[in-house]
Amino acid sequence: MGVIDQLRDRFASLSPSLQQVARYVLDHPNDVVTQSMRTVGQHAQVPPTTLVRFAQTCGFEGWNPFKQALTADMGLASEAGNQYGERARSLMGRARDKQLTAEMFAMQRSNLDLTEQHSAARLVTAAKLLEKADQVHVMGMRACFPVAFSLVYVYRLFRRSVHLLEGMGGVREMQLRAIDQGDVLVAISFAPYSQETVHAVELARARGCKVLALTDSLASPLSLAADETLLFAVNSPSFFPSVTAAQALSESLLEVLVSRAGPQAVARIESAEGELHDSGVYVQPVRK
Repeated sequence: MGVIDQLRDRFASLSPSLQQVARYVLDHPNDVVTQSMRTVGQHAQVPPTTLVRFAQTCGFEGWNPFKQALTADMGLASEAGNQYGERARSLMGRARDKQLTAEMFAMQRSNLDLTEQHSAARLVTAAKLLEKADQVHVMGMRACFPVAFSLVYVYRLFRRSVHLLEGMGGVREMQLRAIDQGDVLVAISFAPYSQETVHAVELARARGCKVLALTDSLASPLSLAADETLLFAVNSPSFFPSVTAAQALSESLLEVLVSRAGPQAVARIESAEGELHDSGVYVQPVRK
């Protein structure tokens, strides 16, 4: 169990002063791993001695070992503090750099490896959560929309009760009203987190709906409110975080779902495939 999970489980048993520290750690994990102990203490409004006592209560010798463990726990989160414009500026002058694209492909391979290490073992648990749902709602905004769309598109090939919360035409509130107890919301986002997606997660929790988070950190607002979390890495040498690993994670989840679904799912997929071909949506090969 990681540091964030331990804090969430032990939060209620902590003293008020230690809860104050825990709340700051959960709400601002990026600041905790990048700032000094003195700065963290000032922001959390506690003296450094309380931070040390907090770390020891969590099973660490002191604040630095706790900070190192938290850093490792958040290993999939994007690099903190780098703005898109700042990162794009760093690419200026590298148009002829032969290592430019090589860096990108190397980073994508690393992202896939990290995502597999952190999330492969949790795919079956996530699949079981979805299988028990009356309805599955999927939401991913902006850069995460392609991941959400493809998840719904493929999932609906063998399950009809899957819905995309895209908000087209300004009807997002109407779509959110359909979320109910017994359903599961699949929420997809990475830092900086989409306000719309966080709002949907909060609404789902209030209605007794389960939440499956696909996100970049156990400390993300999606994960902190989720019943299950699948992590994906978003690191990129370019100016914008990568969603390649998120797409691979989504496809892996679908693979697990189909493998567990049985013959009825295969029959539905074959039927849907036949209807697609019969409807003429695909270019047919020219017969000589």
